[in-house]
Amino acid sequence: MSMMITRGKTYDEVRNAFHWQIPARYNIANDVCDRWAEDPTRVALIYEDAARKITRYTFADIRRHANRFANALRGLGLERGDRVTLLLAQNPECAIGHVACWKAGMVSGPCSVLFGTDAITYRLNDSGAKVVVTDMANYPKVAELRGACPQLEHVLVIDGAPAGAKDFWQTLESASDRFTNVDTAAEDVAWISYTSGTTGMPKGSVQPHRMMLGHMPALEFAYDFFPQPNDVLWSPADWAWMAGLMDVLMPGWFHGCTVVATAMKGFDPEYAYQVLDRHAVTLSLLTPTTLKLMRQVPDALSRYTLKLRAVLSGGEAVGKELFEWAKRELNLVINEGFGQTECNVILCNNGNVMPVKPGSLGRPTPGATVAIVNDQGVEVPPGTMGHIACKRPHPVMFREYLNRPDATREKFIGDWLITGDLGQMDEDGYFWFHGRTDDVITSAGYRIGPSEIEDALLKHPSVKMAAVIGVPDPVRTEIIKAFIIPAAGVVPTEALVDELRDSVKHRLAKHEVPRLIEFVDSLPMTTTGKIMRRTLREAEKAKAKG
Repeated sequence: MSMMITRGKTYDEVRNAFHWQIPARYNIANDVCDRWAEDPTRVALIYEDAARKITRYTFADIRRHANRFANALRGLGLERGDRVTLLLAQNPECAIGHVACWKAGMVSGPCSVLFGTDAITYRLNDSGAKVVVTDMANYPKVAELRGACPQLEHVLVIDGAPAGAKDFWQTLESASDRFTNVDTAAEDVAWISYTSGTTGMPKGSVQPHRMMLGHMPALEFAYDFFPQPNDVLWSPADWAWMAGLMDVLMPGWFHGCTVVATAMKGFDPEYAYQVLDRHAVTLSLLTPTTLKLMRQVPDALSRYTLKLRAVLSGGEAVGKELFEWAKRELNLVINEGFGQTECNVILCNNGNVMPVKPGSLGRPTPGATVAIVNDQGVEVPPGTMGHIACKRPHPVMFREYLNRPDATREKFIGDWLITGDLGQMDEDGYFWFHGRTDDVITSAGYRIGPSEIEDALLKHPSVKMAAVIGVPDPVRTEIIKAFIIPAAGVVPTEALVDELRDSVKHRLAKHEVPRLIEFVDSLPMTTTGKIMRRTLREAEKAKAKG
């Protein structure tokens, strides 16, 4: 288990010793599965299901199942480059599905079980998915949208075989457990992750195989020179998002470490401590919201023994108070990091080789060139506000937005990938976040685009117009607020508020449901008819100040 980075005593030592070596031919499956599978005892996954039953899978098990699924996909008529959507939570089938797709040169598409029918339909059609793998709990959504997805040929269900679908495990049983991995270029597409929709519908971020290698130096640094002997990884982060899949599961497997998966519905802080204790977890990704909830558990450390040695956090500001609590109560330095779907973990802290400035995003990770640039792509002096940007080439960068060449071009100014976040760099080279250039809402670690929510609200017959913003919240960073102009003759009631929330929940996801709904007569608009969300945000801030 050798690191890509070299351990050093200072940040500069680590950074200066690192150089990229990306081969022209590369397949993720070789690294995260096959190279560890020759040891029949090496445990890849410990899975706790909803009934808290524990099942262990070795890397040899994962390889055997993934080989069978790769053969089964070919048996269903799929070819190299075809798309497979995994509408699954943290479970073995989700991990097996990704590895099988990569083995076969196919493209996996993580999709959150939190999504409703509209959100799933959009992603299936945009990606052109031919197969969906899901479970009985989420099959009704797939059955409902089937007619709206003409390219969808097969649905596989991991815990049953309802009418119109195949049993996932039965399908695997009839397939060979021998498979020769496809010889893929490092630049070939491995998976497609969807970003938050801000000025339109979500964009499919196309991720090549090389991105796995692009992730590793940053995560080795953020997890305090991972791997160490007996490292075990777990996070409540959904594997449908970049954080869960590529900051926990696959980096763990890249180094042949055991990863814990849990069938947790919603975050339960007491259960989180139990998992950390029961499986001697050493490395975790925990968002600030998660940590705040864990902080509220009484006498946690008198009841649970923690082996945690490093925690990566991000998605929202950690803050000084939370940082100091973790140091005092958990004996941990939280390593705050920064990245996004298109360019993951490019800034980070490591409290053992550099002073941590609570609230800072840290410094550029090994191999990343990050700067604050102006609208012309020119670097600006320390202390000056500008775009947080990463210079290409960097192997962690996305290839393009699927079917969106204009949006891909707009993501760059020259060779700088513009993250959409504003910030500044101090004299010591630490980066500080100041806000978004767009309307993305940051809530409980999720990045949520307002456009999809507005679209879902507008589908309700009682809504004439809708605008959605994030308003500050002490626990979640922001909560979602919707401003609604009712349709003619509609009288706003509490029952209508509940109806609108249910409608969004059904179409999109629970975390995208507006917590606050205000009915208004008009909305601030530009001369071209665009809603001025910034004006709404500023009015809310002024209201909060009183």
